[in-house]
Amino acid sequence: MRASLMAFYRYLLLVLAVALAPAAAAQAQGVSGRANNIAADLVAEHQPVPGETLMAALVFRPAPGWHGYWSNPGDAGLGMRLDWQLPTGWQAGEPLYPVPHRLLIAGLMNHVYEGDYAVLVPLTVPAGGGAGPVTLAAQWLACTDKVCVPEQASLTLRFPDVAPGQNPFDTWRAALPPLIDRTATFEVEGDLLRIAIPLPASMELADPHLFVGQDRVSADRTVAYARPQAFARDGNVVTADIPLKALVLPAGSPLAQFTPPDRIEGILAFGAEGEGIRFMAEPGNVTGGGRPIGVGPGDSAPLWSLLLAALAGGLLLNLMPCVFPILSLKAMTLARAGESAAGAKREALAYTAGVLLACLAIGGLLLVLRAGGEQVGWAFQLQEPGVVAVLTGLAVLITANFLGLFELPALSFAGSGGAPSAFGTGLLAAFVATPCTGPFMAAALGAALLLPPVEAMLLFALLGLGLALPFLLLGFVPALRSRLPKPGKWMDTFRKVLAVPMGLTALALVWLCWRLGGANFALLVLGAALALISAAWSRRKGLRASAFGGLVASGLLAVSAYQSFERPATEAQSVHDTVAFSEAALAREAAQKPVFLYFTADWCLTCKVNESVAIERDEVRDAFRDAGVVVMRGDWTVRDEAITRFLTSHGAAGVPLYLWYDPNREPQQLPQVLTPDMLVELAEGSEG
Repeated sequence: MRASLMAFYRYLLLVLAVALAPAAAAQAQGVSGRANNIAADLVAEHQPVPGETLMAALVFRPAPGWHGYWSNPGDAGLGMRLDWQLPTGWQAGEPLYPVPHRLLIAGLMNHVYEGDYAVLVPLTVPAGGGAGPVTLAAQWLACTDKVCVPEQASLTLRFPDVAPGQNPFDTWRAALPPLIDRTATFEVEGDLLRIAIPLPASMELADPHLFVGQDRVSADRTVAYARPQAFARDGNVVTADIPLKALVLPAGSPLAQFTPPDRIEGILAFGAEGEGIRFMAEPGNVTGGGRPIGVGPGDSAPLWSLLLAALAGGLLLNLMPCVFPILSLKAMTLARAGESAAGAKREALAYTAGVLLACLAIGGLLLVLRAGGEQVGWAFQLQEPGVVAVLTGLAVLITANFLGLFELPALSFAGSGGAPSAFGTGLLAAFVATPCTGPFMAAALGAALLLPPVEAMLLFALLGLGLALPFLLLGFVPALRSRLPKPGKWMDTFRKVLAVPMGLTALALVWLCWRLGGANFALLVLGAALALISAAWSRRKGLRASAFGGLVASGLLAVSAYQSFERPATEAQSVHDTVAFSEAALAREAAQKPVFLYFTADWCLTCKVNESVAIERDEVRDAFRDAGVVVMRGDWTVRDEAITRFLTSHGAAGVPLYLWYDPNREPQQLPQVLTPDMLVELAEGSEG
């Protein structure tokens, strides 16, 4: 609750700072002999000229260890307050600030200036206007990383004589980010502020960060300054996704009455410190897409490196736990590869074609859905109960096929399967193997979600090629193929042995059906699959009436399963007292305590292995309790748009994703494969 009232407390702090500024300044002078910890001066660029604009500089010189603030100070701090006393007809314009930099303290992001800096203020001098002194009563906040002091000064505009070529205004003006000549657009989409900024494609953007001028951008959303921002570039447009957090204020508070802005302004900082541009944005549609840049997905990686990552990721996917459901299919294909050179090549090419077709189909559908506004990610197909039901039935049928109850021509892995069998195996291999992301895949698939369609599809193709590569090599490299055992009667026995892991896979899919649609849904899906087996067995025995009856029963059970679907309200069992993920909960907890945030799904075998090996352990629970670590869990078993957006903002196309937040450090993204002691060591480090 305290974090959610932060804006209200900042308002109270502003009132107190203004009221106590004179006393605080006098106290500072009495203790240290210095009026302010940030010295201030007011200087004019030249003598005033009637009918022209005079630039005045409010120059600040912080003492060592002290810093001042940008107009929007961030999670803490206060902006300046200026009270001008001007001659008749004169007007003061909006202050122009240099590019601030970020300062993270105890999980709070501040927008500060730690060295000398100047804020320029244009003064309009009217023709025939009044003359006289220009004075300013300025108030600001001076802070270190431990203490803050409200300060003030009464300044009179000076008109110094400056030698040609030595005017400091040249340096101060060069430090101001230029205002782009085109208007940006913005929209608030759930927990994201999305801003599209028109910038030439030739302008390099390294390590971008967007400083938003407004604190609140909708009636109930404020900027989550410490959360990572995501950037993408599509031609001459740069899109920034800025995380927001929920804001809850007491009824009747001065900030509770709010009208959403009709304009947002800010600074896009990039490259070396102090480099950036200023923009103005109006409400409008912001389309996604483009190449990821900066610290977001892809990190400006060249396409060739992303292609290599996709190839390596697909190759290593053969070793990942999420590939276990298709190991039996691969083993039978490997065994048959030694029949003949021509046959091995045909099957290798057919298998590769099946894998590539499945990867391209899944990737293409993913891109189409995202282009249509759907918040989906990699392995989205396993979030659909109908797809899982089909996979369950297929796994049950393959198990029965391995046991020899019947033969499916397209899935005959011993005997005369041939190229059609290999093609079907490739389709199924890619369909079942791609839900989880592994090493190298994360960067490639994260970039694929933001790259142009052609480049994205090329990444999906390289992923499929990596997955199919072992079979392709066996088919075209005789030396590798010669090491395989020769076909024989042993294959019948081996096929029955492989029915065990395939059967376990079917049971796992039945369990997933239960998690997605309830116990009745899971039992009816299993019943429909068993009825299909009965029909296939009866047909093999020549019992046509029984075969027809089995098909009818299977169809009726499938319809009943559809009608009985009801998402159960089940909670995952854990040794930890977990908190359900939300942006608001994360902002609240991470500002005060260490947080371990992990995203999982019931269909992700990599996730379940990590949970068993590294998360759901008594040693981890005890270490987390001692260090006061909050365990936050995001369940992506079924589609969740908020989780999908969060994953995308971190360059992740799917699960697992593991993040560690410490109020005293930058957020840390952990590897996708956790070791047993990794979390204990992080917790012990937080205690220190």
